[in-house]
Amino acid sequence: MVIYFGLGSNLGNRLQNLREALRRLEAFGHVAGKSDVFETEAWGGVPQPDYLNACVKIECLSHYEPHEILKAVKNFEREIGRVESVRWGARKIDIDILMIDDVILETEELTIPHMRIPERMFVLVPLSQIVPDDWRHPVNGKSISEMIREHDGEAWPLRVTEL
Repeated sequence: MVIYFGLGSNLGNRLQNLREALRRLEAFGHVAGKSDVFETEAWGGVPQPDYLNACVKIECLSHYEPHEILKAVKNFEREIGRVESVRWGARKIDIDILMIDDVILETEELTIPHMRIPERMFVLVPLSQIVPDDWRHPVNGKSISEMIREHDGEAWPLRVTEL
């Protein structure tokens, strides 16, 4: 089982927050890929500091149900210091489940693959560093490069460092 996560932080020591999230995600298994860290403007229309974003690929040691993964991720966020606030507001850490193998799931609490992957350059660019070259989005059938090209003229995230 392979899980892809998106990480974001725009409060406190942003890089340390991402690294702490990565450390906690290792509870699921082996880190099989991690993107560089990119700085991006906040998305969603709420004025706030810029984000650091990265993506991580975890090869799991065991099988996990999607809602079990979500519950663990929410616990990790709370332990790192996330406080729930306005939607798309500032946060110390945000851990999104982007994909789980080729699972397609839509419930009130969870949509897999994450429904906003095609819309977000701050996800597409780091994700492009860790997905296989032949990967295609399980719902829209597009490659990462095709989805990135659809953002022609949009600013690319700025690479900051390694995760």
